[in-house]
Amino acid sequence: MIQVDWTGDLGTGTSGYRAYKRDHEISVFNRPPILGSADASFRGDPSRYNPEEMLVGSLSSCHMLWYLHLCADAGIVVTSYHDDATGTMTETDEGGGRFTAVLLRPRVRIKAGGNLDLATSLHERAHHLCFVANSVNFPVTCRPVIEEG
Repeated sequence: MIQVDWTGDLGTGTSGYRAYKRDHEISVFNRPPILGSADASFRGDPSRYNPEEMLVGSLSSCHMLWYLHLCADAGIVVTSYHDDATGTMTETDEGGGRFTAVLLRPRVRIKAGGNLDLATSLHERAHHLCFVANSVNFPVTCRPVIEEG
């Protein structure tokens, strides 16, 4: 079970749009909380994670975990993995919106002598298996760069 607790009451609750903080904590039993807020453009605290960042981060980390698993099974030794993932959103006239795309850009280093073609192709398999990517209604694209060394 994931718990979300609003921590932004400044003493008057939601008596006005500017009367409260968007701060909240996301927690799972026996783990440290994730400090959340809204995006800064919606009066959120920019030092905290916002839901949109966490969605893109969930897509990236799910893909990475599947990729590492598949590489381990295939005998490809990954020595580093870094992703600069981005999301594209569109806003509606009412102020709401939706994601229209997420782009994953993993930079992966594999041990010298590894199979670069297989290492690259496993990203497609990881995408196919990713629980989070299979749960969203917008395209998630992966453009990996694989290096040996």
